[in-house]
Amino acid sequence: MSERTPGEVVDAVTSAFEAAFGAAPTGVWSAPGRVNLIGEHTDYNGGLCLPIALPHRTYAAVSRRDDDVLRMASAQQDGVVEVALDDISPEQPGGWGSYVAGVLWALRRDGLPVGGLDVLVDSTVPLGAGLSSSAALECAVAAAASDLFDLDLLGTAEGRARLAARCVEAENEIAGAPTGGMDQSASLLCDEAAALLLDCRSGETRQVPFDLDAAGYVMLVTDTRAEHALVDGQYAARRDACEAAARDLGVGTLREIDPSGLDAALEQLGSDEVRRRVRHVVTEIERVTQAVAALEAGDLDEVGRLFDASHASLRDDYEVSCDELDVATATARSKGALGARMTGGGFGGSCIAIVRASEADAVADAITAAFAEAGFTAPASFTVTASGPAHRDA
Repeated sequence: MSERTPGEVVDAVTSAFEAAFGAAPTGVWSAPGRVNLIGEHTDYNGGLCLPIALPHRTYAAVSRRDDDVLRMASAQQDGVVEVALDDISPEQPGGWGSYVAGVLWALRRDGLPVGGLDVLVDSTVPLGAGLSSSAALECAVAAAASDLFDLDLLGTAEGRARLAARCVEAENEIAGAPTGGMDQSASLLCDEAAALLLDCRSGETRQVPFDLDAAGYVMLVTDTRAEHALVDGQYAARRDACEAAARDLGVGTLREIDPSGLDAALEQLGSDEVRRRVRHVVTEIERVTQAVAALEAGDLDEVGRLFDASHASLRDDYEVSCDELDVATATARSKGALGARMTGGGFGGSCIAIVRASEADAVADAITAAFAEAGFTAPASFTVTASGPAHRDA
């Protein structure tokens, strides 16, 4: 976990850009990773989710080029990746560069006047932790492109939503990860001290106050170090199952299944596995609505109860948890957390817990001890606050 300050990362990425490309960048832009408070695997089902932006960000030092070539380098990897904009495809450039190249590809397909760039990226978002490092990368580059090509999309919520949509296309169609739109929306639209209620059917958003500090609590994030990869087929299989179930039920998305009609809908489905997948999605969407009401009422005990119910549903019905996530959440609860749940796509990544600020270190130590006893790789725990969206840093 990097402890560098934003200023230190800006200086580092600027220096690395000069070393890689022989001149200073025009500017530096950054975008945050995210933690989803609740509403997991609901985005591609037209549902609701409730992410916050993290203080951990991906930084991109960027300059325009006078041709249609994209050159990319990373502080985390050696070498420069180069691709002509006309050659961008699911096969080219491949690897991490697809997330950057895909953004320019999607902006051009949208009819926006985008040309070549030199890009060097650095990040404090833990990779493989389920905190959406890929969306942070896409959104930092999208923010830079908006400014450098005078697209003027950062100045309004509508413009930022348009950028987020292009970043989703980049991840789906060029990087090959069939994610929904939550991560990119969080990275471009979240406010400080607020969670973003995102309606993935209408695209509407609103800010929900989220200030645990005032109540004496913190959000403890534990990176289990059980790395996940969303392109390994597990995520896609669940998305496919949901879409097939919606077709069988005669609805556009599972969002259209009212909780009061869930049992009747489940009776129409052919397999127990599909019924469990649908039950998770419908009940999880309802939990988001309940969590928003609880936050607005200042009822953190209810939010914690909903965290616990969400994790159980993800573990048992959607089957996207893992032993490390289950140990982390159970340990946090046993040490007094109001609630704990996995966050992100699953199969590894991170868990979140609402704990008293005075007990955060003790809870983190207990999780580390439980991992050691189970023979797992040591986790990394840290507290986070709800932070701001993508912006220009320098």
